Amino acid sequence: MATLAEAARMDMPAFTRIPHPAPTPPEARRALLADPGFGKVFSDHMVRIVWREGEGWGDAEIGPRGPIMLDPAAAVLHYAQEIFEGLKAYRLADGGTALFRPEANAARFNASARRLAMPELPEALFIGAIRELVAADGEWFPPVDGGSLYLRPFMFASEAFLGVRPAKEYTFLVIASPAGNYFKSGAPAVSIWVSEDYTRAAPGGTGAAKCGGNYAASLVPQAEAIARGHDQVVFLDAAERRWIEELGGMNVFFAFADGSLMTPPLSGTILPGITRESLLALARDEGLTVREERYGIDQWRGDAASGKLLEAFACGTAAVVTSIGKVASAEGEFTIGSGGPGQLTQRLRQRLVAIQRGEAPDPHGWVVRIG
Repeated sequence: MATLAEAARMDMPAFTRIPHPAPTPPEARRALLADPGFGKVFSDHMVRIVWREGEGWGDAEIGPRGPIMLDPAAAVLHYAQEIFEGLKAYRLADGGTALFRPEANAARFNASARRLAMPELPEALFIGAIRELVAADGEWFPPVDGGSLYLRPFMFASEAFLGVRPAKEYTFLVIASPAGNYFKSGAPAVSIWVSEDYTRAAPGGTGAAKCGGNYAASLVPQAEAIARGHDQVVFLDAAERRWIEELGGMNVFFAFADGSLMTPPLSGTILPGITRESLLALARDEGLTVREERYGIDQWRGDAASGKLLEAFACGTAAVVTSIGKVASAEGEFTIGSGGPGQLTQRLRQRLVAIQRGEAPDPHGWVVRIG
């Protein structure tokens, strides 16, 4: 298990603490944490740091979570210079707290910043901001099974200017949300709809960046999937409308009868998921044949029908690992395996979660203790 000092590559800056005048009362907090769901309950504090051209990153502060004062001409509202990350803080078996691969989130955050012409944030500042927030809101961990504290670092162009150029001021914030199950259905396997009319990203675009525009583009097809009775949407490539890319907010894997595991390759249109990368490493640790190859929708349908494909699953920070039981499109629907959770899917999920929560050895040094 790595320490925070090992994860940081420069001295940790000081944070100014602003007292909260009216934190949530314990009774009200307990009621909120009894069934937090995902993304609808928020903790008391947030971190704020501002970058200005010629000055760099200013003083870091942590204080009460509240509304953001924003000029109507703020560049983010007009040109969408905005990026974000998602990661979780976990309660360890010994009662401590830890993050999972935060340096990977920091690196991806900066890759997104470069793609959207935004300033990079030093890794130590990224991790330090998260550490400060978890320390301030440590009582917000939900007691539900699998509960965690979901952390949302994000940055946006806050300069008031309507010219089309990179902004000269950016605001970085971190907020926290107690998290339970991601999928409202709570089903052991989800049903997904294949979007044939919409695509998520195109070559040369922002598909590999974690920016809000990618998710905004997925909302119409996601609503279409839900209206048809499905949990999620899966996108095909923009060029040929043939190759599986990713779900609305998750990467996808396929497990075959020959013992191999496959996922679409990163090609600039797919988000490089940290859960995805971790599962690839765990599968290789088990001696599985792992392939990063293109996989067509017709292949998926045919392999499921023949029994060549045994399992499929989606993965991401929020949902962790979730079995895909049924796939539907305008051409009809098909079931994968038994339509329920597959053995490999469950095993990989259990291994990953056990490492994240300090219940199993951490051979890759992914877990960073922060409390």
